[in-house]
Amino acid sequence: MTEENKTDVTTDRNSRSAETRDSQTRRTPWKPPSMLDAPQAPPGYQFRWIREATRGVDDKSNMSKRIREGYEPVRAEDFPDFEAPTIESGSNTGVIGVGGLILAKVPEETAEERNAYFRNQADSAMQGVDQNFMRESDPRMPIKDSDIQRSSKVAFGSKPTNKGN
Repeated sequence: MTEENKTDVTTDRNSRSAETRDSQTRRTPWKPPSMLDAPQAPPGYQFRWIREATRGVDDKSNMSKRIREGYEPVRAEDFPDFEAPTIESGSNTGVIGVGGLILAKVPEETAEERNAYFRNQADSAMQGVDQNFMRESDPRMPIKDSDIQRSSKVAFGSKPTNKGN
């Protein structure tokens, strides 16, 4: 081989791993856009959509309740990389919001304490129901704790038919 022929030969130096499917971006199928998209919450916080207005009428009692619970409205300027609808007028100008809802953040520990409080409320209510139910027990036909069924089942569709009849 002459010197001229050596320079004409080109070699593809790309590795096989660079050509795999994993390194290519996959097309995601179309889906309708969500009205309630939100940016990623900062570490230690949770986001939640809360009602600010109903049919154009401010819901001040709900907003003041949520603020007393520890929620803070999320401002669009805090997330410049996230394109979100914002409230243009009123007391919540510049806050991420859509359709009478605004995005609010709350510390994760506050959210967990709130969840634990409502779990405790539900457990107390179930204990009251059980005690009231057990009060109806008759010695001739006693009700045991194992007799109480706490789950339900919902079936959709029509009832099965007997094809043999």
